[in-house]
Amino acid sequence: MSEKVVLLVEDNQDDEELALMALKKGKLLNKVIVARDGVESLDYLNSTGSYTGKENPLPVLILLDLKLRKLDGLEVLKRIRANPRTRRLPVVILTSSKEDEDMIRSYDLGANSYVRKPVDFNQFVEAVKQLQMYWLVLNEPPPDSYREDGKT
Repeated sequence: MSEKVVLLVEDNQDDEELALMALKKGKLLNKVIVARDGVESLDYLNSTGSYTGKENPLPVLILLDLKLRKLDGLEVLKRIRANPRTRRLPVVILTSSKEDEDMIRSYDLGANSYVRKPVDFNQFVEAVKQLQMYWLVLNEPPPDSYREDGKT
C-alpha cells in the first residue's frame, strides 16, 4: 500500500509555512507534498515535468489555493476534475479570497469544500484541525480501484 500524502498547493511562502505549522500542530501524520504553483501541482499529479519518471502516490487530500502563479487554482481544479485518474480526489479550496464569484466557480468546477484562510493563526490552526478530522479521518474515499483509472 502506498503512502497516504496530502498535497498542499500554495505559492505564498508565509501561507505555506502557516499551513505546515497548523498541520503539524494538528498532529497530521500524513506526509505533506508542497507544490508552489499550479503547474507544479499538475506535474506532481500527472508525473510530468520535474516529476517525470517518479512514482507519486495520489494524495488523499488536496489543499488548493486559488491565487497561484503560472496557472490559477480554478484552472488546476478544472484539470483535476477532467482527468479520470484524479477526478475523485478530495479538493479543498484554502484561500484568502473573499470573492463570492471565486466560491461559486470553485463549487461549479467540483471543489469538495471552500475554506477562507482566517487571519488569526489560532483560528487557522482550528480550521486546519477540522479539515484534517473530516477529510483524513471521517471521510470514506472511493476504493483505490476507482481512484487510479476511473473504472472498477
